Amino acid sequence: MQIHAKTALLGSDWVHDVRVEIDHGHISQVQYQVSALPDDTRVDVLLPALANLHSHAFQRAMAGMTETRMAGRESFWTWRNLMYRFLDRLTPDQIEAIAALVFMEMQEAGYASVGEFHYVHHQPGGAAYDQLSELSQRIFSAAHQTGIGLTHLPVLYTYGGVAQDPLSGGQLRFSNDVYRFLKLVDDCRNKLPHTDSILGVAPHSLRATSPKDLRELLQNTPKGPVHIHIAEQVQEVADVHSALGQRPVAWLLDNADVNARWCLIHATHMTDAETRTLAQSGAVAGLCPITEANLGDGIFNGATYVAENGRFGVGSDSNIRISLPEELRTLEYSQRLRDHQRAVLVPGEGSVGHALYTGAARGGAQALGRDAGEIAEGKLADLMAIDRTHPTLCALADNQLLDGLCFAAPDGLVTDLWSAGRHMVKQGRHVARDQIISAYRSAIAGLLASV
Repeated sequence: MQIHAKTALLGSDWVHDVRVEIDHGHISQVQYQVSALPDDTRVDVLLPALANLHSHAFQRAMAGMTETRMAGRESFWTWRNLMYRFLDRLTPDQIEAIAALVFMEMQEAGYASVGEFHYVHHQPGGAAYDQLSELSQRIFSAAHQTGIGLTHLPVLYTYGGVAQDPLSGGQLRFSNDVYRFLKLVDDCRNKLPHTDSILGVAPHSLRATSPKDLRELLQNTPKGPVHIHIAEQVQEVADVHSALGQRPVAWLLDNADVNARWCLIHATHMTDAETRTLAQSGAVAGLCPITEANLGDGIFNGATYVAENGRFGVGSDSNIRISLPEELRTLEYSQRLRDHQRAVLVPGEGSVGHALYTGAARGGAQALGRDAGEIAEGKLADLMAIDRTHPTLCALADNQLLDGLCFAAPDGLVTDLWSAGRHMVKQGRHVARDQIISAYRSAIAGLLASV
């Protein structure tokens, strides 16, 4: 397979008339200033596609259902209770159909891969399925249908809080002790959907596991990505500090070998010292600005983090809205609103859009364990093409394109997308869009009938 681009981002440079050859999912050759050949797929602007580093696919079906104010103060915790009641109805078929829709939407938005932070493992009430990995296999099937690159992150979720309260209600579908969880991971290992698929682990949070269980999990999973929810909510920080004697980020950095295989999701509430230490660890801060804004989580300590060359990526988390440009612009705008400044998340000087996009491309690839994030020989062919003739981009110079994409462009500028060389979006539409949407509508009709 060959792609010819009028303009392509190679490293930090914009290059014209670029030809990219793909072999077995990887970029085998990049040629500069060459003409297109008859069989080439021709695109306007070619970019490294981003990884969506944090998703709970099933929550996509809840979008718009939790935006009504109830008596008392609405918060993350009231939203969570509604989410638990919703998921208690989901069947395996419905989970698969929802995930396929989400993965398709991600690819049409410009994400070539996803980190699925998967914590719904069991039947309503908590009984295991005959196959322990039944619901993980439904995620695998959705990834196979859509062709998206998958880093599957089964979640260890054992307790209802830092006091190690027992799980109840909707949480029972998440429940595993370390022994059964490791069996689940083993069951997943040989069932992944693509050769580029990756298996990691995700201790849910310091409130849903224990120090002892975390140590045992890490001892038994010495390789692969490790993702964890950390410091998302003020109450969570207070609870962890009360139980463990430290704030969650500080405790984790002091008690685990946090390094480049780690991704700390929502590291929202950090002191400056925690922020600098996390940046220096080589781990990735997994940021989900649309969801964090929707849930009222707070604002990431971005200026301090990027000043220390901290690595970051973005994810769509609750999937209430799947928009790559909006994740990046919401991240930057949150910093501007807090600091009363412009152009915050660029170290030194230069294009903010370039810093956001390329930083998220590198950080997201690292977080998912994918050898991607740039257009270079040997890398996975996770690629995105956009339409430069769109009115929001047609007046911009090469070095302004990513500013236009991040801050001015609407959705819908993605013309083509490849996930490890699989050409899944053509002329702006996923190749299996109609079938996926039809299956989703049938699944939702069944779900609503059961509520």
